[in-house]
Amino acid sequence: MSTRQVSKDNDPVIETMSDLIAPMQRGEKPKDQWRIGTEHEKFVYCTKDHHAPSYEEPGGIRDLLLALREFGWTPVEETGADGVKRVIAMSGADGTVSLEPAGQLELSGAPLENLHETCNETGRHLEQVKAVGKKTGSGFLGMGMWPDKTRADLPLMPKGRYKIMVEHMPKVGSLGLDMMLRTCTIQVNLDYSSEADMVQKFRVGLALQPLATALFANSPFTENKLNGFESYRSHIWSDTDPQRTGMLPFVFEDGFGYERYAEYMLDVPMYFVSRPDAPKGEYINAAGLSFRDFLKGELSVLPGEKPTASDWNDHMSTAFPEVRLKSFLEMRGADGGPWNRICALPAFWVGLLYDQNALDAAWDRVKHWTMEEREELRNAVPKHGLSTPLPRGGNMLDLASEILDIASAGLTARGRLNSSGDNESGFLDPLREVVATGKSPAAQLIDRYHNEWNGDLSRIYDEMSF
Repeated sequence: MSTRQVSKDNDPVIETMSDLIAPMQRGEKPKDQWRIGTEHEKFVYCTKDHHAPSYEEPGGIRDLLLALREFGWTPVEETGADGVKRVIAMSGADGTVSLEPAGQLELSGAPLENLHETCNETGRHLEQVKAVGKKTGSGFLGMGMWPDKTRADLPLMPKGRYKIMVEHMPKVGSLGLDMMLRTCTIQVNLDYSSEADMVQKFRVGLALQPLATALFANSPFTENKLNGFESYRSHIWSDTDPQRTGMLPFVFEDGFGYERYAEYMLDVPMYFVSRPDAPKGEYINAAGLSFRDFLKGELSVLPGEKPTASDWNDHMSTAFPEVRLKSFLEMRGADGGPWNRICALPAFWVGLLYDQNALDAAWDRVKHWTMEEREELRNAVPKHGLSTPLPRGGNMLDLASEILDIASAGLTARGRLNSSGDNESGFLDPLREVVATGKSPAAQLIDRYHNEWNGDLSRIYDEMSF
């Protein structure tokens, strides 16, 4: 989740639809300025006994964050309700290292020009966290969901928005706390050149998000047992909060654009308002309240006050659909995983969305699906993965082969070469292996669990740690 770093200066009040769509319009960039921003989370555990460390304990999450100072990272602090400032993230040349609700560690990478740079960034990050992990006694697990931890086993990080969300989540779904505490993901943030370009990319991204989920499925265990799913992380989103999740049918309707997305966001209930000088901590609880009331100066927790651009940007970060629009598009369907799949996820989407021929070919492949068929895929894939039947014949594995060919052609056409003369298509190799074997990462883990692991899930720490 995003870490707010905003000055009071140059933070105008917003009142009109033009104000609301301005962040999306500002995201428009010519093709030569399109960038790739990759985010990836990993679980932190104590190497002695595999427990999830708290924020405060010696060698815990705070110490882990602060240890990154030796690599040039700078602390980002937040004042809590008790008036104490605590480090909640680290800022540096490679982006932001932040902590998720139960101490999952995330790199929100810098906007980079090509996938070679993305993979170098990922490599630097993993070298750094492994180095500080040796000092703090920490390991890092690349999975989509904690395989062995209950909710009660996990700490809550001292970040104001998380306390508000933890209190609100059980009111709107049965699995929201699992989403916050027990999952990890890989995401990629991508640019668009115009409203029309955003619309086409949004539609392709939503339609193919179930395929990404199937290819990256990596969460088949819950509390030391098989859970019956390949991506339980993806299933969790189906009962988290229906007002801020899902496949967004309106994206496929005629006339979709910035204004329609803004209207959707206005109907997403609020979580909080951030005021750094608030007397009881930076975050004011606004859970369930209406941003439309805020626009009118009628928000009950801030009567007479109207929202600023930063308030709107904060609010846009509290919706969690399969694809999210801010000043860029976020692809949100993949489970967390090991190093090579971190690079494969942006390769998949860059290949499809950053070359017009590939984008057109991908849309031609999925544009005839009805909304009901898209929803059926979204609902079936977490359990059935690559064997999920497609509308009108075939299955997800068949589609994966076709779409990877399109993505590979898109990456080749981009012509971004490294010093050895290789283009970016090699980053798709982990996905090609999935297609060649017909087995997702989850399916491979299930095989190991039944065979060489002999039901001993503790083996996962040896085989899935960074």
